Amino acid sequence: MAKGLLVTYALWAVGGPAGLHHLYLGRDSHALLWMLTLGGGGVGWLWEFWKLPSFVAQANRAQRQRQNPEERTPPLSPLRFAAQVIVGIYFGLVALISLSSMANFYLVGLPLAVGLGVLLVAAVGNQTSDIKNTLVAAFLTSPVFYCRPIAILPISLAASITAQKHRRYKASVGSETLSVRLYRLGLAYLAFTGPLAYSTFCNTAATLSYVAETLGSFLSWFSFFPLLGRLMESFLLLPYRVWRLLVGDPGFSSGSFQEWEQLYEFVHSFQDEKLQLAYQVLGLSEGASNEEIHRSYRELVKIWHPDHNRHQTEEAQRHFLEIQAAYEALSQPRKPRES
Repeated sequence: MAKGLLVTYALWAVGGPAGLHHLYLGRDSHALLWMLTLGGGGVGWLWEFWKLPSFVAQANRAQRQRQNPEERTPPLSPLRFAAQVIVGIYFGLVALISLSSMANFYLVGLPLAVGLGVLLVAAVGNQTSDIKNTLVAAFLTSPVFYCRPIAILPISLAASITAQKHRRYKASVGSETLSVRLYRLGLAYLAFTGPLAYSTFCNTAATLSYVAETLGSFLSWFSFFPLLGRLMESFLLLPYRVWRLLVGDPGFSSGSFQEWEQLYEFVHSFQDEKLQLAYQVLGLSEGASNEEIHRSYRELVKIWHPDHNRHQTEEAQRHFLEIQAAYEALSQPRKPRES
């Protein structure tokens, strides 16, 4: 059935940031990209207003012409390449926040996340790229910057260059039912948001702290390009500014520095509460020395080890885990705050 332009515009207006119009046109990769980025931060969604007629024409042409992909290579698109790099970085930052505790993260998890972000953009519209070569480029680049967040940028660049080199038109496939397409999109969406949601709700303080550190590392990449750095700061602060506007605090005259200070204070308050609770669990006062922390930890572990409390296993297990978590929190190096 032919796709209607008016229906497309209606879906764009109602659920554009969630990709409803792309789902209607059969552009599932584009729909998933919009679901994961909220319409490219809203900018991509607004820019599409002028592109919808060509999207509808492309969808109707694809329905009429079920044929093999064209032999020629698609034209090189600087916009698609830039989007691949940006989305690859975005996927990498999300992976850093939600999956960095996993073993071999910088060798497996990070290049896989960045490569999948690049491939998602490569599959938008009637184009695609070679999955194997793109992921191989990401995995080969990862060890060069092992254990450094800056690895996200070269990995994304290498994967994007490879994806552009192997770009091609999609092969024609038979139409699938809407339920199958929604099932596939749902699984992909859960795979992306599940680890992040778990990290946010189960370890809020650590997640907020890591978000702040990750954004700080990310912004430090642009220290040699002040103008670009300020643009990135404005972009990253946009959700925070929208939130302030919604809660009735639209005073934006304080500048980016003060806003980052407010965000830092918010994150730091979570860390303070976590450290205070850790001191209480170990029965120590704030500012206890490392020797006192180790000594209290060893004594409490002996008391509450499950093997020594078989008559109250569940309570001992709970106390034992609390002691372990408190010790880990207080054993981590704590940076002095700068004025």
